[in-house]
Amino acid sequence: MDFEVNIKELDWRTLQLNACTKQELDKLLPRAEFSLETAIETVRPLLEKVKNQGLDALYAFSKQFDSVEQNPSNSGSGIKIPDEYLQKSWENLGDELKEALLEAKRRITAVHTAQIPEEFVTNLAEGAVVRQRWLPIQRVGLYVPGGLAVYPSSVLMNAIPAQCAGVKDLVIASPPQAAFGGHIHPTIAATAYLMGVKNVYAVGGVGAIGMFAYGVQGVEQVDAITGPGNIYVAAAKQLVQPLVGIDAVAGPTEIGIIADKSASPEFLAADMISQAEHDSLAASVLFTDSPELAKSVKHALSKRTEKTKHQKRVKTALEGMQSAIILVKSLDDAIILANAYGAEHLEIQTEESEKVAQKITNAGAIFVGSYSPVPLGDYIGGSNHVLPTTNASRFSSGLGVHSFLRSVQQIEYTKNALEVVRDKLVLIANDENLPAHGEGALARFE
Repeated sequence: MDFEVNIKELDWRTLQLNACTKQELDKLLPRAEFSLETAIETVRPLLEKVKNQGLDALYAFSKQFDSVEQNPSNSGSGIKIPDEYLQKSWENLGDELKEALLEAKRRITAVHTAQIPEEFVTNLAEGAVVRQRWLPIQRVGLYVPGGLAVYPSSVLMNAIPAQCAGVKDLVIASPPQAAFGGHIHPTIAATAYLMGVKNVYAVGGVGAIGMFAYGVQGVEQVDAITGPGNIYVAAAKQLVQPLVGIDAVAGPTEIGIIADKSASPEFLAADMISQAEHDSLAASVLFTDSPELAKSVKHALSKRTEKTKHQKRVKTALEGMQSAIILVKSLDDAIILANAYGAEHLEIQTEESEKVAQKITNAGAIFVGSYSPVPLGDYIGGSNHVLPTTNASRFSSGLGVHSFLRSVQQIEYTKNALEVVRDKLVLIANDENLPAHGEGALARFE
């Protein structure tokens, strides 16, 4: 074969993986190498410019990074997308794409509507009640990238759970496009129109995060920021986190796959390539106990990568240090590694995929069976595609209705109910050397 993808092949069949510590396993596993610290130092002065200069900084960034000259006289602030552009973008969208987006919206809405938590009341004693209430975040900024691809799916994945949660004030930012007169990409605009979001701005990258976090002339500060982006967007979100809530500081995208001899090598290769298509740091990792399957997958990777549109990007990602085919002695070892890896997306293609899935403790989303590929979740499966990366699934979840809600406890005690616990309250307060706390309760009975 003239064209070949030289993905790493790691044979770990002799390793006693069940005896390894979490730290030892993490050192073994392939990961993308990227420096958020370096990006932070690049981003910090840019955010300061947005904070201090407002719109002028955004205009300068659009010219510098997007080759767009924004003119305030054309459309108010120069960055707000006119309602007419949003509507016309939807009207001009092809009928088949409209139908696809509508179906995706229907499925994603159904799943996220089911996530809405119920308020509950705990009656601790007569007259002693604690209520758990859920309140939506009031104003949310949704960032939609516009670099290597167009992401109408990101509009759906961010706006739908926010709206299901009851967020009333949504703001979308996406990079200005020189090809579209300085407006955002029309497919993004069309999807914003579909979701009923009218506050849409042509602002990209760090500038958008700064606009959300600090506010600029004509655009109020938001309470939370969600949405994907490159390493500079991730760094900017981390820097503004003390001011506003964020969904996550995401690293490069990744797929992990557990497969045995029953899996189709063509399916596996196609799925690894679909993830590698995102960018050159994307990770594709296969865990298998079948040497024959590993060999067939490598062959299929070369064959399919040669024919794919973004061949160069895919090849770079598959041959990078973050991607590998890992051979293990058993599926139990594959499960150990998958849990240690904590993939953003984890596919399971084995004879008993559901049983294997029940043993997974760390993953952003789990795709069970040969006909549940990751792209299903990316677009129209109903689940959310904003997921924790770089092993963050150990402690965090993907985007959902919960991401846009705050829990508030409401405490209601009568005088008699307070009297029942008064003395115990005073004892604890005095033990903590905070006597005024106890006195606050005693004052009710003087």
